[in-house]
Amino acid sequence: MRFLLDDEQREFARSLDALLTAADTPAVVRGWAAGDHGPGLTLWRRLADAGVFALAVPEAYGGVGPLPVETAVAFVELGRHGVPGPLVESVAAGVLLGGVGGPAAKEWLPGIASGTAVVSLALKGYGPYALDADVADAVLTVTGDELRLTRGAGGATGPGAATGPGVASGPGGSTGRPAPTGPGAPTVSVDPARRLFRPEPGGEVVAAGPGVREAARAGGTWATFATAAQALGCGEALLRATVAYVKQRTQFGVPVGSFQAVKHRLADTLLGLEFARPLLYGAAVELADGAPGAGAAVAAAKVAAGEAGYAAARTALQLHGAVGYTEELDLAWWLRRARPLRDAWGTPSACRARVLAG
Repeated sequence: MRFLLDDEQREFARSLDALLTAADTPAVVRGWAAGDHGPGLTLWRRLADAGVFALAVPEAYGGVGPLPVETAVAFVELGRHGVPGPLVESVAAGVLLGGVGGPAAKEWLPGIASGTAVVSLALKGYGPYALDADVADAVLTVTGDELRLTRGAGGATGPGAATGPGVASGPGGSTGRPAPTGPGAPTVSVDPARRLFRPEPGGEVVAAGPGVREAARAGGTWATFATAAQALGCGEALLRATVAYVKQRTQFGVPVGSFQAVKHRLADTLLGLEFARPLLYGAAVELADGAPGAGAAVAAAKVAAGEAGYAAARTALQLHGAVGYTEELDLAWWLRRARPLRDAWGTPSACRARVLAG
């Protein structure tokens, strides 16, 4: 088994890092939290052009996937740069729709892969909320053996507004489908850039049958996997910023990073992140192989990466002091994201239970 990324995968990571660095993601995050989705959607389309959303979409629908290892590479970078939006949900929706197939897959998967459709997702067992439903062209939910789709406000104003999925024209301009509806008011989140909405009841049934339940299980596993990668990237960003800070901040005439207690705290944080990394890529290999234990491997990776990312946030806050939690410092947005990522798409207790169940 190969545990190192190949040259192409490393170059993919470098290209995403360069793209996101040039995009000034802290400004994008601040705008997204304030309700200005324009810069975020522009970045969404650039990520789609880089192939990020095609990684989980089958080739038959315009994607290149499923490619779990490359998905992990991408989402570590997305987490490191703090990119906002329903990134995980769109990728998981691609897996779900790819498993279901049929007209819904033909309508929505090409748009997901190309970035012209923004899709959010809520699944039973992972919490009641759909992330950023106010900007989504559609929100998917599963009720029993039925896959339901609610066309959202993004269908009228999102990146695929004129021609993409979420706007379907019939004779005389009538679609013959339920009109797009707003998702209501968001629930307050620890991270203001993670806007949580309860999906509207009902929705259009776009697929039904026992295959829906299995596809939803696969979609949930991929959501857990991608969130683990995001948490790892978030932790890496927090550690990198903290190391840079303790080299600059002085106490008693020397950098505080030279103190043994600070070194040990940073070393423990690094160990946690580095131990999580092979679990994440090991889970990617099992997903790629379709191994029976892939779900448990993903859960183990989520526990390790989520806890390591949250530990990195606590270290960053401790070593930055009072300046760490001020909104003027970009670091504050990463600090507030670490805990939601730890708990999203599988809390630590739920993931540990999944690992023990095998």
